[in-house]
Amino acid sequence: MRLIVVLVLLCVAPLAALSQTRTPSHCIALAGDIDGAQFLHRASYDVDVAPETVRLHYIAHASFLLRTSGGLNMVTDFTGFTGSAPFIPDVVTMNHAHDTHWTAFPDPAIPHVLEGWGAFGQGIDHRLDLGEVLVRNVSTDIRSQWSGAEENGNSIFIFEVAGLCIGHLGHLHHEPNAEQYAAIGRLDVVMAAVDGGTTVDLPTMIRILGRLKSSIVIPMHWFAQITLDTFIAGMRDDFAVVDVGGPALDVSLDRLPSRPTIMVLRPAWLSVAADD
Repeated sequence: MRLIVVLVLLCVAPLAALSQTRTPSHCIALAGDIDGAQFLHRASYDVDVAPETVRLHYIAHASFLLRTSGGLNMVTDFTGFTGSAPFIPDVVTMNHAHDTHWTAFPDPAIPHVLEGWGAFGQGIDHRLDLGEVLVRNVSTDIRSQWSGAEENGNSIFIFEVAGLCIGHLGHLHHEPNAEQYAAIGRLDVVMAAVDGGTTVDLPTMIRILGRLKSSIVIPMHWFAQITLDTFIAGMRDDFAVVDVGGPALDVSLDRLPSRPTIMVLRPAWLSVAADD
């Protein structure tokens, strides 16, 4: 009888871990602004994440690591390389506008590989619920190098975790339409390409970010400091600017800034001694 009880407990324990609940987000709830007085602090890559908190680490170009308190690791615009640290993400997202945003050969050990495209022109729908985090996408069009277009060829990926809505706009080539804005919902944190050329031009990106009304904007896909500075100059009237001074920060719902803020992260590959 005792042996049966032990076996039952061993079977139930993994199910309990898989059923970890997710704090509800307000992506589609049209919630009001969330007031908070504290800025976010720098964080290391390979330490524990506090409850109801997400660690964001800017790896390179358009790749970010999102790490949850439950130990899930997700990498955006995954290229197959994240640095020297031995590391297998739980989830990777990819876009194929350029080969710096995807890989044709992701490690087969990665449990969830989410491509931002489907059959040509048809797009793809993702809704991956891992209990602690929900990953979904909104398809967008891309331009080809020959001035053509591929409808629904890329995706904006959205991560709902710890009560937060975190959006990665990807290699965006046009302003979202009304239906796409509605599908995206309210983003607390958004990673936005600010190169002003290969993606949308800067006036368009600034208009998009004004429409999204995110508490935190993290610039990505900037090729030189002058590009980043030009973007920041266009945003200063409505956004505070904080240079974090490193590649990583922790985000939680109760510590979102009271004023919309650009958080500048400095990219760094993942390594065993990152950000110390």
